[in-house]
Amino acid sequence: MSKNNGLSTDTLLAQAMHYLDPVDGGIVPGVQMATTYARDLDYEPRAPGISYGRDKNPTYLIAERVLAELEGAAGALLFSSGLAGAAALFHTLKPGDHVVAPVIMYHGLRDWLMQFCETWKVDIDYFDATVDGALESAIKAGCTRLVWIETPANPTWDVTDIAAAAKLAHGAGARLAVDSTVATPLLTRPLELGADFVFHSATKYLNGHSDVIAGVLAARKDDEQWQAVRFQRAFGGAILGPMEAWLLLRGMRTLHLRIQRACESAMAIARRLESHGRVSRVLYPGLESHPGHGIARRQMQGGFSGMMSILVDGDGPATRAVATRTRVFVPATSLGGVESLIEHRATVEGPNSPVAPNLLRLSVGIENVADLIADLEQALDG
Repeated sequence: MSKNNGLSTDTLLAQAMHYLDPVDGGIVPGVQMATTYARDLDYEPRAPGISYGRDKNPTYLIAERVLAELEGAAGALLFSSGLAGAAALFHTLKPGDHVVAPVIMYHGLRDWLMQFCETWKVDIDYFDATVDGALESAIKAGCTRLVWIETPANPTWDVTDIAAAAKLAHGAGARLAVDSTVATPLLTRPLELGADFVFHSATKYLNGHSDVIAGVLAARKDDEQWQAVRFQRAFGGAILGPMEAWLLLRGMRTLHLRIQRACESAMAIARRLESHGRVSRVLYPGLESHPGHGIARRQMQGGFSGMMSILVDGDGPATRAVATRTRVFVPATSLGGVESLIEHRATVEGPNSPVAPNLLRLSVGIENVADLIADLEQALDG
């Protein structure tokens, strides 16, 4: 339930927090394309705090208020991409600081982090989220400044205990940031579990229609580091365009419906594929066979997302061939859209990928689940 007049999150999303245009009463927010804004007779901004579009725009302020409400955050900021949002947080670090990140994570951020830490002289250690005690061993008391986790983690969907990670990070004097792109605010609320920052590639589930590239950072406290993130966004120029912000807000208005359908279909597909002869393993946190199922059941409410991976009984080329035989699942990169996607992850990540060559990543959309199951079965049997 939201704190906003006791209304449920579903209601707040559907009505964009009951937004009505203050001028004409329109029930859909307009798109404000202006880059600069007039001042009043006292030379104050006519709308408080809004004077130039690089830092604030009425269109994306609405979306940010909805996102802050969803996360229970002190504030939320939109960025021009997910990577831009993550980079803004890491750019608040100083040379000599120490950070911790998982071995398995979104490969684009992992590749960027390696280069950033080398150039910025930031020390980094990686931990295996599947090994007990690995995170604790990677954290250095008094040195670690930021712990970054991703849960469920792309593309093996490893699950990290957010509350436990927060306790470890805070005990060492560090902050915890959680990439919750796959869980979305509807399935997991990291800030309520002790995280300091929560991140989303809004390109994925939040938008949900594969027509916007955007990122989101939200903070539990409006403190010095959050103000530093605001500075990075304002003066680094990684802002989202007003049309993209409008599309993102439109997508969020059906987030609850899309997530519910994706979770239900993913569970049905996962259970069906567990018994398929050409599938050696299904990686999905909703299955009792998944190593992180117990933690996922505690910290994910209402479902386990629409993301899963399957390990095909075969080598890399044979696995990649399966992805070319689907008729409903589209062989394409990305996730979280209304359409279902299939991807041979090792090919996409390149020669340095830690992903098994027989892994296929599935993003389950909102199509008829029987069609999706039949499509995967014919592709596997092909």
